[in-house]
Formats: sequence, C-alpha cells, structure tokens
Amino acid sequence: MALGDYRTALVTGASSGIGAALAAALADRGLEVHAVARRADRLTALADAHGCHAHALDITDTEALEVLCRDLEIDVLINGAGMAVGYGALHENDAQAVDAVLDVNLRAVLHLLRLVVPGMVARDRGHVVNIGSVNGLYPIGATPVYGAAKAAVHMIGGLLRIDLVGRRVRVTEVCPGRVETEFHIKTMGDEAAARKMFYEGRRVLDSEDVVAAVLFALEAPAHVNVGLIELTPVGQVPGGIAFPEE
Repeated sequence: MALGDYRTALVTGASSGIGAALAAALADRGLEVHAVARRADRLTALADAHGCHAHALDITDTEALEVLCRDLEIDVLINGAGMAVGYGALHENDAQAVDAVLDVNLRAVLHLLRLVVPGMVARDRGHVVNIGSVNGLYPIGATPVYGAAKAAVHMIGGLLRIDLVGRRVRVTEVCPGRVETEFHIKTMGDEAAARKMFYEGRRVLDSEDVVAAVLFALEAPAHVNVGLIELTPVGQVPGGIAFPEE
C-alpha cells in the first residue's frame, strides 16, 4: 500500500509542530485526517484551514482514546505526540515527571497500537508511523527519561514489524534530531532562554523536513517498508551535539 491507497489517518500531537504539519500535509493530499491533541483552539484552526476532523482530548486518557477509535477505520496511524519535563540527570527526576513523560511518549503509543492496528490487520492495509528521536537511539542526556521512552518506542517498531510479517501493514520510525518547534520551549518553560540555547545561530530542522521524511515512507511502493529514518541537521552529530557557529 502506498499513500494513494490510504483513505484515513489519525495523527496525535496535532496542535503544533511536527504533528500539526503532518496532519495538514495528509489532509492536503486528500486523506480524511483525524487530528488529536489537547488544545481545542489550535485544532479548530487546523480543521478550518485543512479540513481535518478535530478531536480535543488528552492521549493519556485511555478511555477517551477507546471511544475515539471505536468506530474509526484508520489506514495511517502517526504517533506524533511527545513531551519532556525539565532537564537533569536520570536519578534526579521526580515521580510526577517520570509518569508524565512515560504516559505521553510510551503508554499512549501502546494503547493506540492495540486500538488501531487490529483493524489494519483485518483489512490487510495500513501504515504505522512512530515519531521517535535520536534521543532514543543514542544516550544524549539532558532529558534522559524522554530518551528512555523513545528508546522503548524504537524497540516497539521492530517488534511490531515481526508481529505483522506477511501482512500489508507497514511500520516506520522517523527519528529527528533538533527541530525548531515548541518542544524545548515547553520543556524549559522559558521561550527566550530556550531559543537562545537551542536555536539561535544554529541551522536546525523544521517541521517540514520531518514531513518530507514521513511522506517518503508513506509514498514508497507497496512492497517497500521504510523501517527507520534518522534525520538530523548537518551540524548535529548523533551521540553528541556539535553545532558550528554560522
């Protein structure tokens, strides 16, 4: 199945950044897109601009996810929601931070897979796209609980492909490096400081770079599964960051 064979998509984290850009791109290509996030005003604007179906809910609310997915036949599932809480050493995180990060980045992904993938299997058509991170491939530090959750998502992708072998259901993980979105701003809680630390004077990725990578996987011929895409700015070295000044 290539992109033209898919009819519907569910995109989480669709109120901003990569998720919003992906929801817009898929809707503009004619898919019926169900956009999921907490911020209703952002989703309404997305729906007005691109014709998406807006679902304002918290993806950590498993019951709400079950209600949402009950009557939907989803061909493309994009697990785009992600968050981190603060910066610091692994052993210095408090219980609330650990639970919050794992609930969004890992637990919600597992629940959505169990809710959506059986339908793909039954129809013998579908594509799961997990937005991972280089933090899940390499021990970069700074946000270690987030990195651990994304490492689990990386393993989930491989296991899912084993489970689905012989089915026409594809699984892709896209692992971006630094992307200029609200992620670091929310994590740090100080927009000016975050932009100065992570973006100013550095050529980083933008959401459209990630969209292009996802579309490459979705548009591949039906017999091709693009399993993993690692996507970084030329100035970012996986396993360590070395941005030259421009």
